[in-house]
Amino acid sequence: MSQIETSDLADLRDTIAKQKIAEVLTRYCRGIDRCHLESLLSAFWPDATADYGSGAQNAHDWSRTTVAALKDMLRTQHSIGNLLIEVEGERAKAETYCHAFHELPGENGPGEMIVGGRYLDRLERRDGVWRIAQRVYVMDWNRNTASTARWHDAIYAGLRIRGGRWPDDPLATFLEPH
Repeated sequence: MSQIETSDLADLRDTIAKQKIAEVLTRYCRGIDRCHLESLLSAFWPDATADYGSGAQNAHDWSRTTVAALKDMLRTQHSIGNLLIEVEGERAKAETYCHAFHELPGENGPGEMIVGGRYLDRLERRDGVWRIAQRVYVMDWNRNTASTARWHDAIYAGLRIRGGRWPDDPLATFLEPH
């Protein structure tokens, strides 16, 4: 095999690995926003650590606590972008930008908390499966205001399909086998 062919195969392996890692990061967002613990846990290895600013802890323990806390919020949406992934064999490093919207109940009506930050992840492929082994969340900015959602206004009141928590979100039915 020529040097070019070997290089092309290495590039192809890295490209496939990056796509699988991007799917792990997206599955994390689904798990968080739908409060679907199984999806969230599948993004982390059981021995993974997560540090969201108050110290590293077991990522599965963090996931269970976080899903319970998020169920008290009205809705969340995590959007990721600007993925920079460096694959090094069975390990990878990723920096992923994130915007996270949270609508919370409050004494004077709902509030909105929007944060912008980055996930700094170390990932590992074990038995052919990629998952996060270590995560550090870096908060770059935040904004907190009264909610501007108008669910009962004419334009929105007629919408029958709305996002929700698992299993009430339309995704649960969508994923069912035909």
